[in-house]
Amino acid sequence: MAEPKLLQAVTSTGTENEIQQTGSGQQTEPTPIYKRKYYYTMKIKSFLFGLMAMAIMGAGTLTASAQTKVAHIASQELIEAMPSYTQAKKDLKNLEDTYDAEIKGMVKELQTLAERYDREASSQSDESNGARIEEVQGRQQRIAEYRQKALEDLRKKEIDALKPITEKAREAVLRVARAKGFDYVLDSTIGTGVILADGYDLMADVKKDLGI
Repeated sequence: MAEPKLLQAVTSTGTENEIQQTGSGQQTEPTPIYKRKYYYTMKIKSFLFGLMAMAIMGAGTLTASAQTKVAHIASQELIEAMPSYTQAKKDLKNLEDTYDAEIKGMVKELQTLAERYDREASSQSDESNGARIEEVQGRQQRIAEYRQKALEDLRKKEIDALKPITEKAREAVLRVARAKGFDYVLDSTIGTGVILADGYDLMADVKKDLGI
């Protein structure tokens, strides 16, 4: 059976497949607005870069003095162990779910309207049907705009939530490393470029400092 004209208008131009139909006529679920590659990875980029910079700045002197003391810590593992990080993830997930539910409701309402307009199309004038198609497409566009604003809001809230957590972790690493007399700290998180990290691991000491 061919797809109703008004539903074609909805599905062909707008909200990145928020409204889709399978061959059997069943709706597929809209893609959650915040399930994207960047989300919930919570990569600690600025913190990682900071620790990497600490290592790079001192790299030229590591061979110059046998007294140089170097430690390492997996910064991402540290941050993910912090209760504030766990709470931030929970809060962001709750906000994501709220936005997803709102958008799903908007899409369902729009599809119901489009289906009603399609059933009534034969009793309407061409002018009326044209106006209804424009109405459906206009509402579809508003859903797309709301979805984009939701994504932007979630990105901003993620950044705002992560910044004080990474700063707290960084300060704890610096405090512990200096107290123990280390000159340099390498970030041993996988993928940061450290191939071997058999030296002193600050993880237990920093966790103790942070009370975790």
